Amino acid sequence: MKERYSIKEAIQKIEYFCAYQERCHDEVVSKLWTMKMDSGEIDQIMVHLIAENFLNEERFACSFARGKHRIKHWGKIRTTNELKFKNISQTLINTALKEITPEEYLETFHSFAEKNWESIRETNTLKKRKKFCDYMLRRGFESNLVYDKVKELEKLEHG
Repeated sequence: MKERYSIKEAIQKIEYFCAYQERCHDEVVSKLWTMKMDSGEIDQIMVHLIAENFLNEERFACSFARGKHRIKHWGKIRTTNELKFKNISQTLINTALKEITPEEYLETFHSFAEKNWESIRETNTLKKRKKFCDYMLRRGFESNLVYDKVKELEKLEHG
């Protein structure tokens, strides 16, 4: 990486960085620090990126929530925590979570839970139940959903 970027060069490089995929403000600021920009230059570049719509926290949060739910099958809790970790405001997190309809959320939850239950090769019911619950909770699904589902799956399995 080169020693020092002019603001113009930095803007060009960071516009590409933002165009490639949605970014949150924190990611862009970190990237600018690694490019050895000072805080005044960073502020100037951030204003430009927001004004030119290369950077939009709401768009980022919504895209993040949709992607993590549809591709990685994350629940709302994990998505919320990851967005908080990226310093996204609670208001934007709430907006982002609305991107996933309750129907889609439950459909994903049920099909993902059933696949997971089937994949656990454990004969001891208590151990199987623990593995299932731990996994689904790590994925960020709400405990009431997980516990209701495990009861339903056990009933089906044991007739």
